[in-house]
Amino acid sequence: MQSNTDNIQKMRRKSMSGISCDTCENVKCLMKKNITSKIVLDFSYEKTDINCKKGQQFIMEGAPVNGLFFILKGKVKVFRTGINGREQIVRFAKEGEIIGHRGFGTEEYYSISAIALENTTLCYFSKNLLQYALKEDASFTYDLMLFYANELNKSEAKVKSISQMTVRERVIDTLLYVNRKFGQLNGYINLQLSRKEYADYAGTTEEQVIRILSVLKKENLVIAKGKRIGIPDVKLLKREISEHNFYLDT
Repeated sequence: MQSNTDNIQKMRRKSMSGISCDTCENVKCLMKKNITSKIVLDFSYEKTDINCKKGQQFIMEGAPVNGLFFILKGKVKVFRTGINGREQIVRFAKEGEIIGHRGFGTEEYYSISAIALENTTLCYFSKNLLQYALKEDASFTYDLMLFYANELNKSEAKVKSISQMTVRERVIDTLLYVNRKFGQLNGYINLQLSRKEYADYAGTTEEQVIRILSVLKKENLVIAKGKRIGIPDVKLLKREISEHNFYLDT
Protein backbone atom coordinates (compact mmCIF):
# COMPACT_ATOMS: atom_id res chain seq x y z
CA MET A 1 0.00 0.00 0.00
CA GLN A 2 1.35 3.43 -0.91
CA SER A 3 2.01 5.86 1.93
CA ASN A 4 0.41 9.31 2.09
CA THR A 5 3.80 10.82 1.21
CA ASP A 6 4.01 8.67 -1.93
CA ASN A 7 0.54 9.76 -2.97
CA ILE A 8 1.39 13.43 -2.42
CA GLN A 9 4.56 13.11 -4.49
CA LYS A 10 2.58 11.40 -7.24
CA MET A 11 0.04 14.25 -7.28
CA ARG A 12 2.88 16.75 -7.20
CA ARG A 13 4.38 15.32 -10.38
CA LYS A 14 0.94 15.36 -11.94
CA SER A 15 0.30 18.99 -11.02
CA MET A 16 3.57 20.15 -12.58
CA SER A 17 1.89 19.96 -15.97
CA GLY A 18 0.09 23.14 -14.89
CA ILE A 19 1.08 25.85 -12.38
CA SER A 20 1.71 24.75 -8.82
CA CYS A 21 0.70 26.95 -5.89
CA ASP A 22 4.30 27.51 -4.77
CA THR A 23 5.24 29.04 -8.15
CA CYS A 24 1.93 30.81 -8.77
CA GLU A 25 2.11 34.60 -9.13
CA ASN A 26 -1.34 35.28 -7.61
CA VAL A 27 0.06 36.69 -4.37
CA LYS A 28 -3.39 37.66 -3.08
CA CYS A 29 -4.66 34.09 -3.36
CA LEU A 30 -5.42 32.49 0.03
CA MET A 31 -3.50 29.36 -0.98
CA LYS A 32 -0.44 31.31 -2.09
CA LYS A 33 -0.42 33.35 1.13
CA ASN A 34 -0.28 30.14 3.17
CA ILE A 35 2.02 28.12 0.94
CA THR A 36 4.88 28.29 3.48
CA SER A 37 2.87 25.87 5.60
CA LYS A 38 3.91 22.27 4.91
CA ILE A 39 0.30 21.09 5.29
CA VAL A 40 -0.99 23.63 2.76
CA LEU A 41 1.92 22.96 0.41
CA ASP A 42 1.36 19.21 0.51
CA PHE A 43 -2.37 19.29 -0.18
CA SER A 44 -1.93 22.03 -2.82
CA TYR A 45 -0.32 19.41 -5.04
CA GLU A 46 -3.65 17.59 -5.11
CA LYS A 47 -5.51 20.41 -6.78
CA THR A 48 -7.22 19.89 -10.11
CA ASP A 49 -6.72 22.42 -12.91
CA ILE A 50 -9.87 23.14 -14.89
CA ASN A 51 -9.88 25.07 -18.17
CA CYS A 52 -13.14 26.83 -19.03
CA LYS A 53 -13.90 28.42 -22.35
CA LYS A 54 -15.64 31.77 -22.55
CA GLY A 55 -19.33 31.30 -21.70
CA GLN A 56 -18.81 27.93 -19.99
CA GLN A 57 -20.66 27.42 -16.70
CA PHE A 58 -18.72 25.55 -14.01
CA ILE A 59 -21.03 25.95 -11.00
CA MET A 60 -24.76 25.40 -11.23
CA GLU A 61 -27.08 26.73 -8.54
CA GLY A 62 -28.54 23.86 -6.53
CA ALA A 63 -25.73 21.42 -7.36
CA PRO A 64 -24.02 19.56 -4.46
CA VAL A 65 -21.05 21.36 -2.90
CA ASN A 66 -17.93 19.31 -3.52
CA GLY A 67 -15.20 21.91 -3.16
CA LEU A 68 -13.89 25.41 -3.83
CA PHE A 69 -12.61 27.05 -7.00
CA PHE A 70 -9.69 29.49 -7.06
CA ILE A 71 -9.23 31.56 -10.22
CA LEU A 72 -5.73 31.10 -11.64
CA LYS A 73 -6.39 33.36 -14.60
CA GLY A 74 -9.46 34.81 -16.28
CA LYS A 75 -12.68 36.54 -15.33
CA VAL A 76 -15.86 35.05 -13.88
CA LYS A 77 -19.47 36.10 -13.33
CA VAL A 78 -21.21 34.86 -10.17
CA PHE A 79 -25.00 34.98 -10.21
CA ARG A 80 -28.14 33.51 -8.72
CA THR A 81 -31.79 33.13 -9.68
CA GLY A 82 -33.93 36.02 -8.48
CA ILE A 83 -37.65 36.75 -8.56
CA ASN A 84 -39.53 35.24 -11.53
CA GLY A 85 -36.36 33.40 -12.57
CA ARG A 86 -34.49 36.60 -13.39
CA GLU A 87 -30.70 36.49 -13.20
CA GLN A 88 -29.16 38.48 -10.37
CA ILE A 89 -25.41 39.03 -10.60
CA VAL A 90 -23.80 38.79 -7.17
CA ARG A 91 -20.28 39.80 -8.17
CA PHE A 92 -17.52 39.54 -10.74
CA ALA A 93 -14.24 37.80 -9.93
CA LYS A 94 -10.70 37.67 -11.27
CA GLU A 95 -7.30 36.07 -10.63
CA GLY A 96 -6.65 34.93 -7.06
CA GLU A 97 -10.28 35.06 -5.95
CA ILE A 98 -12.41 32.24 -4.55
CA ILE A 99 -15.62 30.99 -6.13
CA GLY A 100 -18.18 28.85 -4.29
CA HIS A 101 -17.15 29.78 -0.76
CA ARG A 102 -20.71 30.60 0.33
CA GLY A 103 -21.58 26.95 -0.08
CA PHE A 104 -18.52 25.67 1.74
CA GLY A 105 -19.20 24.54 5.31
CA THR A 106 -22.65 23.50 6.47
CA GLU A 107 -24.38 24.10 3.14
CA GLU A 108 -24.89 21.02 0.98
CA TYR A 109 -25.77 22.82 -2.25
CA TYR A 110 -24.37 25.82 -4.09
CA SER A 111 -26.58 28.90 -3.71
CA ILE A 112 -24.99 30.52 -6.77
CA SER A 113 -23.98 29.78 -10.34
CA ALA A 114 -20.71 30.79 -12.00
CA ILE A 115 -19.74 31.23 -15.63
CA ALA A 116 -16.46 32.17 -17.34
CA LEU A 117 -16.53 35.58 -19.03
CA GLU A 118 -13.38 34.72 -20.98
CA ASN A 119 -11.12 31.70 -21.29
CA THR A 120 -10.41 30.91 -17.64
CA THR A 121 -8.24 28.50 -15.67
CA LEU A 122 -9.48 27.36 -12.26
CA CYS A 123 -7.74 25.54 -9.42
CA TYR A 124 -10.18 23.16 -7.79
CA PHE A 125 -9.75 21.79 -4.24
CA SER A 126 -12.08 19.13 -2.93
CA LYS A 127 -14.21 19.82 0.14
CA ASN A 128 -12.73 16.90 2.10
CA LEU A 129 -9.17 18.00 1.35
CA LEU A 130 -9.82 21.56 2.49
CA GLN A 131 -11.58 20.45 5.67
CA TYR A 132 -8.59 18.30 6.55
CA ALA A 133 -6.17 21.21 6.03
CA LEU A 134 -8.33 23.58 8.08
CA LYS A 135 -8.38 21.17 11.01
CA GLU A 136 -4.61 20.68 10.86
CA ASP A 137 -3.39 24.23 10.21
CA ALA A 138 -4.60 26.97 12.59
CA SER A 139 -2.99 29.78 10.58
CA PHE A 140 -4.72 28.71 7.36
CA THR A 141 -8.02 28.44 9.24
CA TYR A 142 -7.55 31.92 10.72
CA ASP A 143 -6.89 33.45 7.29
CA LEU A 144 -10.01 31.80 5.87
CA MET A 145 -12.01 33.12 8.83
CA LEU A 146 -10.75 36.65 8.11
CA PHE A 147 -11.70 36.19 4.47
CA TYR A 148 -15.27 35.24 5.42
CA ALA A 149 -15.49 38.16 7.88
CA ASN A 150 -14.39 40.56 5.14
CA GLU A 151 -16.90 39.09 2.67
CA LEU A 152 -19.70 39.48 5.21
CA ASN A 153 -18.71 43.07 5.92
CA LYS A 154 -18.71 43.95 2.22
CA SER A 155 -22.04 42.23 1.68
CA GLU A 156 -23.71 44.09 4.56
CA ALA A 157 -22.23 47.43 3.49
CA LYS A 158 -23.44 46.93 -0.06
CA VAL A 159 -27.00 46.04 0.99
CA LYS A 160 -27.19 49.09 3.25
CA SER A 161 -25.86 51.49 0.65
CA ILE A 162 -27.64 50.12 -2.42
CA SER A 163 -31.01 50.30 -0.66
CA GLN A 164 -30.55 54.08 -0.39
CA MET A 165 -29.45 54.67 -3.99
CA THR A 166 -31.53 55.82 -6.93
CA VAL A 167 -31.41 53.76 -10.15
CA ARG A 168 -28.95 56.24 -11.68
CA GLU A 169 -26.69 55.97 -8.63
CA ARG A 170 -26.82 52.16 -8.72
CA VAL A 171 -25.74 52.15 -12.37
CA ILE A 172 -22.90 54.56 -11.59
CA ASP A 173 -21.86 52.44 -8.61
CA THR A 174 -21.80 49.37 -10.88
CA LEU A 175 -19.58 51.14 -13.42
CA LEU A 176 -17.17 52.22 -10.68
CA TYR A 177 -17.13 48.72 -9.16
CA VAL A 178 -16.26 47.02 -12.47
CA ASN A 179 -13.66 49.71 -13.20
CA ARG A 180 -12.04 49.26 -9.76
CA LYS A 181 -11.85 45.52 -10.12
CA PHE A 182 -10.62 45.19 -13.70
CA GLY A 183 -9.07 48.57 -14.48
CA GLN A 184 -8.98 50.19 -17.91
CA LEU A 185 -7.31 49.23 -21.17
CA ASN A 186 -6.92 51.77 -23.96
CA GLY A 187 -9.36 54.11 -22.24
CA TYR A 188 -12.10 51.51 -21.69
CA ILE A 189 -12.97 49.22 -18.76
CA ASN A 190 -11.03 45.99 -19.20
CA LEU A 191 -14.16 43.82 -19.19
CA GLN A 192 -16.83 43.84 -21.87
CA LEU A 193 -20.29 43.37 -20.39
CA SER A 194 -23.68 43.59 -22.02
CA ARG A 195 -26.13 46.26 -20.92
CA LYS A 196 -28.22 43.44 -19.46
CA GLU A 197 -25.29 42.27 -17.30
CA TYR A 198 -24.84 45.80 -15.96
CA ALA A 199 -28.57 45.83 -15.21
CA ASP A 200 -28.50 42.43 -13.51
CA TYR A 201 -25.79 43.65 -11.13
CA ALA A 202 -27.35 47.07 -10.52
CA GLY A 203 -30.78 45.56 -9.88
CA THR A 204 -32.58 47.37 -12.64
CA THR A 205 -33.69 46.82 -16.25
CA GLU A 206 -31.66 46.80 -19.43
CA GLU A 207 -33.75 49.70 -20.74
CA GLN A 208 -32.93 51.80 -17.67
CA VAL A 209 -29.21 51.11 -18.06
CA ILE A 210 -29.31 52.13 -21.74
CA ARG A 211 -31.15 55.33 -20.87
CA ILE A 212 -28.83 56.26 -17.99
CA LEU A 213 -25.69 55.52 -20.00
CA SER A 214 -27.01 57.79 -22.74
CA VAL A 215 -27.46 60.61 -20.21
CA LEU A 216 -24.01 59.99 -18.70
CA LYS A 217 -22.47 60.18 -22.17
CA LYS A 218 -24.15 63.55 -22.79
CA GLU A 219 -22.77 64.74 -19.45
CA ASN A 220 -19.27 63.56 -20.52
CA LEU A 221 -19.07 61.25 -17.49
CA VAL A 222 -18.61 58.10 -19.61
CA ILE A 223 -17.69 57.16 -23.15
CA ALA A 224 -18.98 54.11 -25.02
CA LYS A 225 -18.14 52.12 -28.14
CA GLY A 226 -20.27 49.04 -28.66
CA LYS A 227 -20.11 47.02 -25.44
CA ARG A 228 -17.03 48.91 -24.31
CA ILE A 229 -17.49 51.62 -21.69
CA GLY A 230 -14.86 54.04 -20.47
CA ILE A 231 -14.70 56.46 -17.55
CA PRO A 232 -12.62 59.52 -18.54
CA ASP A 233 -12.53 60.96 -15.01
CA VAL A 234 -13.16 58.46 -12.19
CA LYS A 235 -13.04 61.13 -9.48
CA LEU A 236 -15.69 63.14 -11.28
CA LEU A 237 -17.99 60.14 -11.59
CA LYS A 238 -17.45 59.27 -7.91
CA ARG A 239 -18.88 62.64 -6.93
CA GLU A 240 -22.23 61.47 -8.27
CA ILE A 241 -22.52 58.99 -5.39
CA SER A 242 -20.14 60.60 -2.88
CA GLU A 243 -22.87 61.06 -0.28
CA HIS A 244 -23.13 57.28 0.09
CA ASN A 245 -19.38 56.97 0.81
CA PHE A 246 -19.45 53.47 -0.67
CA TYR A 247 -16.21 52.47 -2.34
CA LEU A 248 -15.18 48.89 -1.70
CA ASP A 249 -12.05 47.49 -3.29
CA THR A 250 -13.76 44.39 -4.68
